[in-house]
Amino acid sequence: MINFPQMSPVSAEMQDKVYVQPERPDIPGLVVSPADPLQKLTARSAIVMDTVTGQVLYERDIDTRRYPASTTKMMTLIVALEHGRLDDIVTVSKHAEGVEGSTLWLVQGDKIPLGELLTGMMMHSGNDATVAVAEHIAGSVPAFVEMMNEKAAEIGAYNTHFVNPNGLPDENHYTTAFDLAKIAAYGYSLPHFEEIVSKQEVIYDWVKDPAKKLRNENQMLWLYRGANGVKTGYTDAAGRCLVSAARRDGMQLVAVVLDSYYMWNDSIALLDYGFQNARPKTLVKKGEVVTKVEVADGRQDEVELVAAESLVAVEKLGETGKVEKKLEIPEEVAAPIKKGNVVGKVVCYYDGKRQGAIYLLAAKDVEYYSFWDNLLNWWREFWKGIF
Repeated sequence: MINFPQMSPVSAEMQDKVYVQPERPDIPGLVVSPADPLQKLTARSAIVMDTVTGQVLYERDIDTRRYPASTTKMMTLIVALEHGRLDDIVTVSKHAEGVEGSTLWLVQGDKIPLGELLTGMMMHSGNDATVAVAEHIAGSVPAFVEMMNEKAAEIGAYNTHFVNPNGLPDENHYTTAFDLAKIAAYGYSLPHFEEIVSKQEVIYDWVKDPAKKLRNENQMLWLYRGANGVKTGYTDAAGRCLVSAARRDGMQLVAVVLDSYYMWNDSIALLDYGFQNARPKTLVKKGEVVTKVEVADGRQDEVELVAAESLVAVEKLGETGKVEKKLEIPEEVAAPIKKGNVVGKVVCYYDGKRQGAIYLLAAKDVEYYSFWDNLLNWWREFWKGIF
């Protein structure tokens, strides 16, 4: 039985005050250290982590391999975002239509924009959608799964191995709480990831229900102030799993619970603990002019670069000096340049290791202006002077 916190979604501020973590029931095989600051937590594995620095604010058995169930779909979303276009039209195959488990009721021949299909997949955990996405991106499910595993290794999720894009049980399909936190953190660095995983309700014409409406299964989006993701999961083998996320005071945290008895309560307790034991350190503000870069063959010799988003790192209470920022920009860029073009990055380093980053954008247009343009103008001015 899932234990929902007793609070109203009317007032986010009130939510913070009235929530009380319930007592932990007797759970066979669960051993909690006396030093664990969250004694009432019911998850076998749990973590809360800052997405910018990768700093772990709380952990419990985070490296033990467990079944991820539908939290797998975070990686499906990541690979699709990096290799597809949201306006691509996905044609649903017979193979996709017949997938077992949770469904979006897709039918062979359905033609759906990729962005809408990904949103539905994350909101309603459609296993049929994962197969349609995999076939669209890679041509086949096995080829797509190979891409998922390559991405996991690239992210540093070394204790993760995927067999399918949806999380259906398989003894060779596993991950850890730490790896899922890394995967979620990486997701928040991608355009459209947060937009998709934080969606509460949508209406799409292709939904078979008469109301045409989908509602997100992640109750944290209603239960927790600042919640902005990410994915639920459940199978008999995995137990109740949840990757949740929230942003407060600019700090973006992710929490993971695997094989949890009270996953909503556990997730709230984890995020509360994270925010209570950390403080924000703003490295860059959105829209801030961060630096300039030289322009080759342009009407201006240089262009200002502005931050696409704010970059806010977490400093654990009692710790200082571990967070720094570095710029990654080219020595020069070639004209023409359009306002909003990505030109570089601001990267956060934590303990000397490269972590989160935000893009630097050109602050204005710079037109192309070559040596020959200059010579032509000189020639025109020369003849004006004569006549």
